[in-house]
Amino acid sequence: MNWFGFGFNGFGQIQRQEKSTDGESTRNAKLTNPVPIEVWRNSQSAQSCQQNSDVTQIRASWSRIAVLHSNSPRRLCLAGFGVGTAAQRCCIESGSCQDADIGEGYMALSFLDRVEIWSSGKNKPEWSMEVKTTDNTGPCVAFPLVPGGYIASKFPFYRPLSPHLLAVSLALGTQHAVLLSATGDVYTWGSGSHGQLGHGNLSQEEEPRALEALMGLQMGSVAAGGWHSVCISAGGDLYVWGWNESGQLGLPSLARRGGQQTIQCAGSANTCTDQENGDDVFISIQAFPALMDVTESCEVSKVSCGSRHTAAVTRTGVLFTWGWGEYGQLGQGNVSSSDEPKQVPFFKDQGLRVVDVVCGPWNTFVSTVQEDTIS
Repeated sequence: MNWFGFGFNGFGQIQRQEKSTDGESTRNAKLTNPVPIEVWRNSQSAQSCQQNSDVTQIRASWSRIAVLHSNSPRRLCLAGFGVGTAAQRCCIESGSCQDADIGEGYMALSFLDRVEIWSSGKNKPEWSMEVKTTDNTGPCVAFPLVPGGYIASKFPFYRPLSPHLLAVSLALGTQHAVLLSATGDVYTWGSGSHGQLGHGNLSQEEEPRALEALMGLQMGSVAAGGWHSVCISAGGDLYVWGWNESGQLGLPSLARRGGQQTIQCAGSANTCTDQENGDDVFISIQAFPALMDVTESCEVSKVSCGSRHTAAVTRTGVLFTWGWGEYGQLGQGNVSSSDEPKQVPFFKDQGLRVVDVVCGPWNTFVSTVQEDTIS
């Protein structure tokens, strides 16, 4: 597989910043088309991190990314703010590291037998926790879940969860959480100020609460953006809810279509009508899950959320993006935003099939294979 990135590159986290003849950095902060990721420099100390094809996972914060390689020895490479030299970029021989989560001031690493929290600029973990499993094969849940709870980005890092939830996957937004259970049910908690909990209101939930609107529908995956949430059903249908200010739900957005006209909003600021045109209805906040058609004929297999944009992969390997596009994170060759899903043409034009997508707050990362490798 090969990985591409596009969107915010202000700290060289996707494509390194070249030096001009006068020694100044020529920074390209907006990458509007996909480019191969570059988390290394051409030097002896980075040789083991020079293969894009052995990248297994990418995790992104606003200013940095963490890239896990499968080569031996396994390495976790960093790129972005505060990461300058090749030695720093490939500084961690990760051994049995299975996954990572990265923020602006910390990085969480998940191993077969433990979890570690590293602060920026430190050469050793500041916090660790043993993970006990019965067969020594590591957790059977997806990070940031760990047996009995999950790892948060702020102290206390370990947060317990009831075993009755049967959690198998967890997505963390800016102020909310979306959990998928083994039974296919979805639970949310945290801030609901933008409808991101999906319970039909803007209230906060202190404890995980089942999403009643999706009860009876088996879900297969969940994702969380800054203030919006999405999930994919077992059948490949996409459901969205939360804030739609930039069209990140793929629903009509006033900012994308109506400009600054005077509008009248009903209820809890969910539906707004353009008073000048009357018939145009815009969605500011979608407080209940809504079924969204990414494409008429294809089911969705993968989805990821940025701060205010969303990206989805169909089961035929096509990438669609929508929402805020100020830094090119939609991959459409421009900095326009969109409240409608649009196919990213680059990959089809290159004969590539998309197999995975991971969104950072202001950028997007895509894993691909050649079409002719698909049997």
